[in-house]
Amino acid sequence: MDVEQLVWLDATSLAGLIRAGDVTAVEVVQAHLDRIERVGERVNAFVTVLGEQALDAARRPVPGPLGGVPFTVKDSFDTAGVRTTRGSLLFADHVPARDATAVARLRGAGAVLLGKTSLPEMSYWTETDNRLIGRTLNPYHPQRTPGGSSGGESAAIAAGLSPLGVGSDVAISVRGPAHDTGIAAIKPTHGRVPYTGHYPDALRRWWHVGPMARSVRDLRLALTLLEGPDGLDPYAVALPVGEPSGLVRVGWTTDAFGPVDPDVASAVASAAEALADLGLDVQQVALPDIAQRDHTATSATLFTAEVVPYLRAQTAGREAELSPVIARTLRAPDVALADYLVAEREVEQLRSAFAQWFQTHDLLLCPVVTIPAPLHAQAGYDIAGVQAPARTSCGRPSRLTSPDSRLSPCLSASPPPGCPSASSSSAGGGPTTTCSSWPSASKPSAQ
Repeated sequence: MDVEQLVWLDATSLAGLIRAGDVTAVEVVQAHLDRIERVGERVNAFVTVLGEQALDAARRPVPGPLGGVPFTVKDSFDTAGVRTTRGSLLFADHVPARDATAVARLRGAGAVLLGKTSLPEMSYWTETDNRLIGRTLNPYHPQRTPGGSSGGESAAIAAGLSPLGVGSDVAISVRGPAHDTGIAAIKPTHGRVPYTGHYPDALRRWWHVGPMARSVRDLRLALTLLEGPDGLDPYAVALPVGEPSGLVRVGWTTDAFGPVDPDVASAVASAAEALADLGLDVQQVALPDIAQRDHTATSATLFTAEVVPYLRAQTAGREAELSPVIARTLRAPDVALADYLVAEREVEQLRSAFAQWFQTHDLLLCPVVTIPAPLHAQAGYDIAGVQAPARTSCGRPSRLTSPDSRLSPCLSASPPPGCPSASSSSAGGGPTTTCSSWPSASKPSAQ
């Protein structure tokens, strides 16, 4: 096999080749390190590349489902003996003593840590840019963002620098970057994967840890390795996984959560058609009880109330070193208790509306983001002729609810030059059926 082609195989294939003796773990890791050396600067996805440390681990791979397969993690996860910057100058030299649970579990399954990927400071924005290494670029189109906050992961995986990664999601931070770069990702049901060893230690009841990859089968494999309580995260519980019984009922919509770009709408419609062709019961739906709510305003109230006091304490005395986004966030006025309680009630109402909807459906198929990958630092969007502020594109209600949200790549007919569009599915319980596979002929321009 051509060693250079190894970087485009998914983790499942690589694990099989290593087990069969067709390639060695060292060859696989070296192929990825060579590609990072060749094109990594064009993407700027890595904060730290482990290099010799990864090769040493590959020479003595731990037996397991991912034995010898390289993986990467967002630099918000602790890694024993490897600096974890959290995208911030304040933590530029921080070296944890132990691995985050997600990292430890993948290492225990035989995977080899290749490096740490970039993020916005403290994971708090929808574009990946920080004062440590600068802006991460979309490998399909360098003028566009790979998203945030797991944008370093999405860029690395899409560019063939890593076959498998771990990201985190509080608003759109796994699903949005996957959408922007045409890879697959899942935001698991809250509590399925422990949050232990991830920063920040605030908003824990809202954060999700999830795998990112170029194939859906890799997500499934990684999730089985990551899930389950660890005795440390109080929200982590053992959640059942079962195949759906009977005919799977899919409801799909393109515009229930606001204006949507025509290319994104086309991708969702194509996904719905593909699911129908597979024999699922697919119906276009309206969601008036859900769509009429202002999910962005509700989440902003809750997140601001919980994270701003925490970050003020964490950054006291070093405000001049903060990124503009974090500095602006910390200047936000305190949230009144009455407003916070109203937002809590709105979340309860939203969850009740979803629970009722899922009585008659198994899966909701809809845009994960309403526009293709935006330009860097774009302040607002023209969505089908409607002007919208920057954060409207990620104002989806699933950030406030517990159903898992899964994204698999569905390329639209005419996204921005070189950029993919994708669709998302949310499930009321059990695995969802994916809409398509990664197009083997489509590779990013960062060759």
